[in-house]
Amino acid sequence: MLLFSANLTMLFTELPLRERFRAAKEAGFRFVEVQFPYDVPAEELASLLRENSLNLVLFNLPAGDWAGGDRGIAADPDRVEEFRAGVAEAARYAGVVRVPFVNCLAGRINPAFSDDEHRRTLLANLAFAADTMLPLKVCVSVENVNRLDVPDFYLHRTDLVFEMIDEVNRSNVRMQYDIYHAQRSEGELVGTLRKRLDYIGHIQIADNPGRGRPGSGEIHFPFVFKELEKLGYQGCIGLEYLPGPDTVASLAWIKAFGYSLS
Repeated sequence: MLLFSANLTMLFTELPLRERFRAAKEAGFRFVEVQFPYDVPAEELASLLRENSLNLVLFNLPAGDWAGGDRGIAADPDRVEEFRAGVAEAARYAGVVRVPFVNCLAGRINPAFSDDEHRRTLLANLAFAADTMLPLKVCVSVENVNRLDVPDFYLHRTDLVFEMIDEVNRSNVRMQYDIYHAQRSEGELVGTLRKRLDYIGHIQIADNPGRGRPGSGEIHFPFVFKELEKLGYQGCIGLEYLPGPDTVASLAWIKAFGYSLS
C-alpha cells in the first residue's frame, strides 16, 4: 500500500496555510508536509496536526531568502553561521511536532567559491544537521534540483546526492527523491529506484512538463507506483505539484490509478 502526503505549500493554496490542514483532512489525507512551517509557531502547528488527525512527515530546513531567489544555503561557504542557526530552529520545531524528516536544500552556486569549497561546506553542514537531529530521531534528507528550473543549483543530479550521502557517512541522512526534478535532469526513474531505494527516505512527485498532477504529462506514474510497491517502499509520497484552481478535483488521479488515501 502506498502512502500519499499532501504538500500544503503546493496544495489547497486557495486557503491560508492554517486552513489547509482541515482541507487536507476533509480530502482524506492522513499525512502532510510543508516546505517551510516557520510562520506558524511550533506549538500551534502541533495543535493543528492533532485537531485534524494528521501526521507531519517532512519540512525543509530554513533556506535563506526564498522570495529573494535563494533555494537553500547549505553549500554556500559564506553562510555557514546562518545555516547552523536554521538547523537549531528546525530542531526546535522537530522536537515539538515529531517530524521524521527535515529536508536540506544545497542551494545555488556562489561564484566567489570553488566547487571543492562548496562540496566541503555542504558535507560539513550535512554532518552538523544530522548530528543535531539524531537525538530527536529525525532523518535529514537531501535532494537534487534540476538546472532547467534553477540553472545554478549545486546538487543537480541524483548521483551527486548519492555521493554526498556516502561521504557524509551518517545513519540518519537519506535522499529525498523528487521525481519531477529527476525527470527534468536525467530521467531513468525506475532504474534509479531499483538501484538506490535503500538511499531514499522520502519521495515527492509532480508530472513533467509543467509540474502538474500525475497524469497531466509524460511520466507513466502507474508504472512507477507499481514498481515502488514491488520494491517494498515504506515511506510517504509527497504530492508537490501545481493542482490548478481546484485541489480536490486534481486528486481524481489517485482513484483513477487504483489507489486511495485511506
